[in-house]
Amino acid sequence: QVQLVESGGGLVQAGGSLRLSCAASGRTFSLAGMGWFRRAPGKERELVSGISRSGGDTYYADTIKGRFTISRDNVKNTVYLQMNYLKPEDTAVYYCAADLRGSHYLTVDRVDAWGQGTQVIVSS
Repeated sequence: QVQLVESGGGLVQAGGSLRLSCAASGRTFSLAGMGWFRRAPGKERELVSGISRSGGDTYYADTIKGRFTISRDNVKNTVYLQMNYLKPEDTAVYYCAADLRGSHYLTVDRVDAWGQGTQVIVSS
């Protein structure tokens, strides 16, 4: 199994940047596809970005394409989400997730492990 702990959330002005990190424990990290979901107030949890176990395949939601970059370090057992040009509509709780099947396109029903979430607030 894998346990996930996020960090890096906070309050930022529109146009600013944040970098989220997700540290994983357990020996299966390198086998897992990893992703970042977010849930905004009153909305469903949505997949923002995902990366395959090798890092060779990535997914970005249309709403963040060109602004966010996902990456992973299989030596440090960490996945990152670099968020640039943040907008108020990016305000949400961001969750790290692992899919032990290795896919870069994670779905809620196939996630094997979740982080506790980290709050991102973008002020206008």
